[in-house]
Order: sequence, then structure tokens, then C-alpha cells
Amino acid sequence: MSKNNIKTSGFSLAKRKDIVGDDYYEIKQFNDLTIAVLCDGVGSAEAGALAAKKVTQHILTNFQNIPKAWSIEKAIKTFITSINSILYAQSMQDYERPELVTTVTVAVIKGNRLYGANVGDSRIYLYRNKEIAQLSHDHNEEGMDNVLTDAIGIDKDVEIFYFENNIQKDDRVLLCSDGLYSVMSENMITSHLENGAYNLVKKASSLMEENLPDDTSAVVLEINDTDEIQKMKDLKLNIPEKLKKGDEIDGYKLTLSLIQNDRTWVCEKNSKEYVIKFAPYEALENEDILDLYTKEVWNAKRLKAGFFPKSVVPKNRTSRYYIMKKLDGITLKQYLKKRTLSVDDAITLTKTLLAMSQYLLKFNLVHGDIKPENIIVINRDEKRIFKVIDFGSITEVFSITNKAGTASYLAPERFKESAINEKTEIYSIGVTLYEALTKEFPYGEIEPFQNPNFKNIKLPQKYNKNIPDWLENIILRSTCADDELRYSNYSLMKFELDNPNKVPVFFNKNTPLLERNPLKVYKFGFYFLLILNFILIMRSV
Repeated sequence: MSKNNIKTSGFSLAKRKDIVGDDYYEIKQFNDLTIAVLCDGVGSAEAGALAAKKVTQHILTNFQNIPKAWSIEKAIKTFITSINSILYAQSMQDYERPELVTTVTVAVIKGNRLYGANVGDSRIYLYRNKEIAQLSHDHNEEGMDNVLTDAIGIDKDVEIFYFENNIQKDDRVLLCSDGLYSVMSENMITSHLENGAYNLVKKASSLMEENLPDDTSAVVLEINDTDEIQKMKDLKLNIPEKLKKGDEIDGYKLTLSLIQNDRTWVCEKNSKEYVIKFAPYEALENEDILDLYTKEVWNAKRLKAGFFPKSVVPKNRTSRYYIMKKLDGITLKQYLKKRTLSVDDAITLTKTLLAMSQYLLKFNLVHGDIKPENIIVINRDEKRIFKVIDFGSITEVFSITNKAGTASYLAPERFKESAINEKTEIYSIGVTLYEALTKEFPYGEIEPFQNPNFKNIKLPQKYNKNIPDWLENIILRSTCADDELRYSNYSLMKFELDNPNKVPVFFNKNTPLLERNPLKVYKFGFYFLLILNFILIMRSV
């Protein structure tokens, strides 16, 4: 689930007049996961507070590097088991008895699903429709609430209570130490939960006249909206294995295959033409492929702007597909086989790509595969306009796991598994602009799996003398292999496109000084020769 759909809060107070307590919690949100861990270091142990911190950080650190093949359940249980073994062994080594001891509660939200586990008596509650339910299990001696039967670090083996639940809009997930529920009833927790973790803990403290008998901590995860991508993914829809001309699905008749894999077609319905794109057949068995396609559909549905083709997802569809408006044009790659773009059209293209990129950034997205094949050239009212296609490549900004992109348009740092960001997208825009004006690539065409050389850029004016100096400087800056010299953001590149008279001359770091500042070189030469002549005159006297 997107972190924009979940509001998080956490707060902790130490018991009585203590400055620091034994509780510890952290909340992390990355990729499509939200993870909260809360631990209550056992006060009777010498290193309970240290154990609480170690457990929390161990679980969160490992979740950032979770193997793709692992389920959330396997990850939670594996990470808890491993840190239990580590703390127990360390206790035996340092104290010869269990002293690194703590309870733990873990809550993970992915999609519209809550995954949770606990060891000890810290709790997890789910609040829904003004009712609260405890999801965790207290590991206490029967009739002796203050005696734990299990905790992290107390034994070489650990008993983990694990559970799962669906979550809905307006749900709240509460993680808390026993310091909270021992002074607040479930009814009282329910009445104050909507105000977040801080107000819960402060209310508990006020009930005890600001003299809490135990460390008290709470974490609240508030579900502001459900995950639309997950809802789309959970739909029971057919994926046709083979498609052929004449097939009819939900009234859309297939007329022309557009891509070799036969998953994208021109189709007709009610005498109008559309483009229909189906999910890969492999998505039936491969969850990663299904995830990627579902994100593509979600982006096609929600990204409404003039630089994209209009797209819809029919409500009553029986198969996994979405519909796009058929554009009356050709790809820029096809266009460049016959001619280059004029300077004016190239500027229009670049401004379109920058506007598209700035629009996506509002959603924390980047296109990921800007290139002439993904740009449609349309002639309208004796003007050329440009549309950007391929919703499938769109990904989260700063993603390091996404492999979107085409080799010749990838920034050099992308070959070193750098994150996708504004600078890498600007490089792709720059290469596209270069190709649109020259039919060439700044560093030559790059094949997949090739180890490219980005040392010597070919000046675009050598291929097209119509390119003005100011535009060449923009091209050189945007395609610079050194990302420190490249435009840092879309706005700066757009400003220079809009203000040609303010575009500075661009030089690479290895550009000779004579080219960068000939006047300075000539001045230095003049004074050097003047001093040399003076020395020679003095020697001859």
C-alpha cells in the first residue's frame, strides 16, 4: 500500500520520573510496505532496553533487504527467530544468564493486508467501525499477568504468535506496551484512538496523575484509503492465452496486432477504433508480472494529462485489459527514418517531455523509458504535437530495483544500478532531443549488456548545422556523462529552453582551458612572454 494512504504516529513515556524508559519503537515505510515494531524491554533484566532497540533495528534492517521469493510470514518469523538466537547467545556470553530480554510486536501492511506477530505481552489491536479487537496473544502465566511465559532472548527457542487480517479504509492498527492497556480499558482506548499515539499515551499518563507505573508506548497506523492497485489485482479476471484477429471480448473486436507478442491490438466497438492492451498470459502464474501489469493499469487509469493518450478501465470487463484512445500518428522513431525534426519542433518535443516529467513527479513517479519509440508524432492544424506512451515503464522516483529503460537512453549511472531520478530522466530527454535533431546518439548506439564508453561526446552541430549554439549547450548539459554537471531538475532545463539568451556556454571538466576561456589563456600568454622578455633583457645588460 502506498505510504500516502497510511498516516503513522508513535509516542513513548518513561515510568514515574525516569528520563529514559525500556520501551523502543520505530516505523518505516518503503516500496509498498509499512512496518511498525514496538518492543518493551523487560525491566527486571539488566539489558532490557538494549534488547528492545536491537530487536527493533534488526527486524527493520532485514525487511529492507527481504528476498523476493519470501512471503511476509516467512520474513517475520525468520527475523524474530534470528534475533532471538543472537540475543540469547550474547546474554550467555556476557552475563551467563538471559539479560538481553524484551517483548516484541510487529505489524506489516502490504496492499490491503495486515501481517502481524508478537512474543510476550505487548499487544496489537485492530480498530474498525468504533469497535476494537485484540489480534495478538499475551504470553503470560495464567492468572499471573506480570509473569511472562515467553519473550525474545529468554531462551534459545522462541514461541511466535502470528496472524493476518484484511484492512479497510478508516481502520486503525494499534501497537502498545502493557504500560498502556494496564491503565486504560479497551473502551477508553477506543474513545481516544482516533487522536493518535501521542494523545493515547498522554491520556494514560493523566490517569496516573503524570506518574506512570510502567514505561508506556503506542504506535498507531491509520488507514486513510485502501490500496487501489491491490483491489485491481484481486479481481477475478480471465487472461486469454492466445489472441487473433476477429476475436471479440466485451464487445471489442480485434482488428490489428500492434506488437509482436500479440498483447496489444487495434480494436473496434460501436464503429470506433481503440487500442486494447492485455496482461501477459504469464501473469496467471507469476505474481511479479501481475504486479507490474496491475501498476500499469492503475497508472493508465489515474494519469490524466494531455501528453498521454486517454485511457479507461471498463467497469464490467471480464478479462485483464485496458483501453486507450487510438492516436492518428506514427512513432518518433518511424518519423526519424525519413527526416529529422526542425529546431522548433524539437524544442516543442523537449518542453512536452519536461512537462510530462514534472506532472509525473507530483505522483512521485518517473516515466523510466523516454525514447523515440515511446513518442507519437501527430500532425494537427499544420502543427506537430507529441504524445508519450508506455504506461508500463512508469515507476517510483528513486527506485533502485526497477530495470525500466533502454540502453542507448540510460544515464551512465544507471549502468551502475543508481536510482532513477530527475537527473537520469533528463539524460534520457537529452538523448532523445539529440537523436531527434541528428538521427544519431551522443555516445553511439549502446546494445543491451554492453559496457558503454561515455568519454567522448559527438557535438550535435557536426550532424546538423541548423542547431543554434544555445540549444547545443542545452543538449550537451542534459547528456553530460558527469551527473554533477547535468541539469539537477526539470525546471532548470525548461528555464533555459524558455530563455535562450540566458543559456551559458557548457564545458565538460576535461574541456581544454583554451576552449573554455580563450581570453584568459591569451592574457596569461601575453604576461608570460612579457616577463620572459624582461628576464632576457636583464641578463643581456
